[in-house]
Amino acid sequence: MEKGPERKIILENGDEYRGYGFGASRECFCELVFNTSMAGYQEILSDPSYTGQAVVMTYPLIGNYGMNNDDYETERPTIGALIVRTYNDIPSNFRSSKTLHEVMKLHGIPGIEGIDTRKLTRSIRDLGSLRAMITDADTDYSEALERLKAYKLPRDMVSQVSCREAKVFPAKESKYTVAAIDCGIKRNIICSLNMRACKVILLPWNTSFEEIMALRPDGVLISNGPGDPEDAKETIDTVRRLAGMVPIFGICLGHQIIALAYGAKTYKLKFGHHGGNHPVKNTENGRIEITSQNHSYSVEKESLEGTPLEITHINILDNTVEGMKCERDRVFSVQYHPESAPGPQDSKYLFDRFIEMMEEGRSNA
Repeated sequence: MEKGPERKIILENGDEYRGYGFGASRECFCELVFNTSMAGYQEILSDPSYTGQAVVMTYPLIGNYGMNNDDYETERPTIGALIVRTYNDIPSNFRSSKTLHEVMKLHGIPGIEGIDTRKLTRSIRDLGSLRAMITDADTDYSEALERLKAYKLPRDMVSQVSCREAKVFPAKESKYTVAAIDCGIKRNIICSLNMRACKVILLPWNTSFEEIMALRPDGVLISNGPGDPEDAKETIDTVRRLAGMVPIFGICLGHQIIALAYGAKTYKLKFGHHGGNHPVKNTENGRIEITSQNHSYSVEKESLEGTPLEITHINILDNTVEGMKCERDRVFSVQYHPESAPGPQDSKYLFDRFIEMMEEGRSNA
């Protein structure tokens, strides 16, 4: 593929980067974040947690192994845009069925290559997540900057990516039934539960307490997802009522929702945690786990005081809360992704813990 049309990125602070377009050619406004993963751009592109965000890949070569039919985290990617240093349109992998350009064009996702991603990443690190506009190279700069400054980041994004009706994902041998509240769930979370003999009933984000309990689940999972956790008020209320009724496991946004359900607070990080190789300390056994993460919000540590939640994991880099539990209510959660694929395998034991809690619940019933 020859170089695409000249395009540019304009940041809300006035900085401008010029490069070449790939994927969809539409103009877009997004929140800018960076991802430090060295592999897994297909999973990143299809992760619903990136809804409305333009992702800057710090690894310089993207597209070299193409896109296959098996590694999507969702059927309909909703990422805002993809920004890379060098795009490779000649994949060399036997599993590849389409190029990254073809998939992005199909789903209306704009991309831009050929810019200094190191400089752009440093800007995000120093200034925080920024609003950005991707547009044609000949777009008037002053007019574009004025429109960008007037742009407001979207809210209530969980409602945009959640399923609209219940879906069942059976295991080969279903021993447990897990009600999974879909806030933007990644497919590999469902696969991780299926592999452990769990039939997963995927439910819309605003499913009521009564509807969930009518399914008689052995456990409830609160999934990852995009945006501000405080926007998911119906989910927070439902989790508040579910606490103590069945074992509950929260991942990423689900972790934040559990904190809010117990009366704690969340806040937006300067530039979030996006990518692999984040070291997390398990405070219960002292072990260090290498984790994969994707979130822009965090649980306020001080706000956990006075709640029944205990901190179980801490981020070594910035001391943020990475895990919690309430033994009384059989509730636990982590901020990172134990199902990461591709990614570190250190935290898969958390799914086994969830299984143990459901088994204990059956024994005590």
